[in-house]
Amino acid sequence: MEFFCGLDVSMDETAVCVVDGEGAVHLQAAVVTDPEAVLDVLKPFLGRLRRVGHEAGSLSPWLHPELRKLGLPAICLETVHVRAAMSAQRNKTDKADALGIAHLMRTGWFRQAYIKSESCYRTKLLLTHRRNLKAKFLDLENAIRHSLKSFGIRLSKVGRGAFEQAVRKAVADDPLSAELMDAMLTARAALWKQYCRLHDVVVKIVARNETCRRFMAIPGVGPVTALSFMTAIDDPSRFRRSRDVAAYFGLTSRRWQSGSTIDVQGRISKAGDADVRRALYEAASGLMTRFKGSDKVKSWGQAIAKRSCHRKACVAVARKLAVIMHAIWTEGTFYVGDSAASQADAGRRAHDKARKLLGAHR
Repeated sequence: MEFFCGLDVSMDETAVCVVDGEGAVHLQAAVVTDPEAVLDVLKPFLGRLRRVGHEAGSLSPWLHPELRKLGLPAICLETVHVRAAMSAQRNKTDKADALGIAHLMRTGWFRQAYIKSESCYRTKLLLTHRRNLKAKFLDLENAIRHSLKSFGIRLSKVGRGAFEQAVRKAVADDPLSAELMDAMLTARAALWKQYCRLHDVVVKIVARNETCRRFMAIPGVGPVTALSFMTAIDDPSRFRRSRDVAAYFGLTSRRWQSGSTIDVQGRISKAGDADVRRALYEAASGLMTRFKGSDKVKSWGQAIAKRSCHRKACVAVARKLAVIMHAIWTEGTFYVGDSAASQADAGRRAHDKARKLLGAHR
């Protein structure tokens, strides 16, 4: 008899459920969220345990490899698919969720989530904290701008470099406001300093990585876009075709079809990593608006913009860039946007761009 296990993982406790091939429940328990504790409760079934499923979550990068090291046939499940499969449950509890996951393991009706390498998760953490520091910095700056509007002080035309001096000058005659703004400006300066520190780390990693340097040969693709894309993919061989990467990042349109009367293609799905999707869109926008040279992808995007709109053209170009970057990665080639250029010229441009980038941040 074969057995299948479902784990509903939370921060402190994990619900465990084991069913057989016919769906009969053989074990329901709650253990501490620890791989060794899970192994102990599953020991009576180890010889015939076929699959151990757990939903993807914040603990998955740690829990999944540890379960595999202990010899358990662990499978990480995609959250959206699990939620849809168990949406018919009348009551949602940890015990019921573990039973539902066990039945998904038994029937085979699940979609497996990819667990990236530890180095990828570390790089992703770097990018996430860099983005968070920048967001908090902008929040403080906007709060300062907004608070000064109550006194008729408008800083809409003041740049980032002259911002602090302009604020201090504007509130110099009001002791209370000057004290408040001093605290806010000090916090703003500290956030900007630490943001620049993390951004320098990103630039150094990109400049020393050969794959990222090849990505940056594409006009509009900077260090953040290159590193975000490489981190999100981790292993390019897990995609059979390069065009599958666009769907993975949610850059392909949804479709709703039923019978012969309903067939609607809507907006992009926005599935997958939102940070990578945002970075690809910004790269596409930079290629379309800031790059002044001749480029085949830019010309293709401009043709779309003429018959549709700029935003849809940027989405289409972002989708194209994702496909191109994956192909560059798998084939070991360089981007040649101009038909008159060669692979050797593109390689030299990528190398020079990375060298200048690293030299500017030393």
